[in-house]
Amino acid sequence: MSSSLPKNHKRLTLILVCGVLFMFGFCYMLVPLYELVCKKEGLNGRSVKSATALDPKMRVDKSRVIKVFFTSTLHGPLKFRFVPLQRYVEVHPGETKLIYFFAENQTGHEITVQAIPSITPNDAARFLKKTECFCFTQQYFFKKEKADMPVYFFVDPAVSKDIKEITLSYTLFDASGFEKKQEHSTKGRIDL
Repeated sequence: MSSSLPKNHKRLTLILVCGVLFMFGFCYMLVPLYELVCKKEGLNGRSVKSATALDPKMRVDKSRVIKVFFTSTLHGPLKFRFVPLQRYVEVHPGETKLIYFFAENQTGHEITVQAIPSITPNDAARFLKKTECFCFTQQYFFKKEKADMPVYFFVDPAVSKDIKEITLSYTLFDASGFEKKQEHSTKGRIDL
């Protein structure tokens, strides 16, 4: 009976070590799994960080109209004016639209900013597709510079018939100190 006791301890130790290794591996994989699910399902605006190619075979569904609202916020004490030039547009699924956000650097110095998109309702996020957007790259602004920044988008015709309104919101962050190795991006902007 005393010889079986150490065998039980070895087995328990092995089970505990395997459990700890499994938990460590699971925790390590949570971030990539979360990002993969968000990108696939369009959660947290993850599907809208890069341009979507426009399918020439896509048909416009003229039987439905979806109202797409636009909002903007500034992160922290950023001294910028950042507003959509239209409060909303009405769009047929499959129809492309071009809207602009106005930005003005009021910081008193040059600055690099980045806009992070968010789409609600969450179910609609994977259906709002952007073919061109200022949010795909960091934006460099000179002191007192003003610009109209474009968003060219469409709503995928596969969107649920229950979705009648979508809100596309941007939060503008100060990206100074986090500049990506690229030329200062002004692609598509209309500097005023």
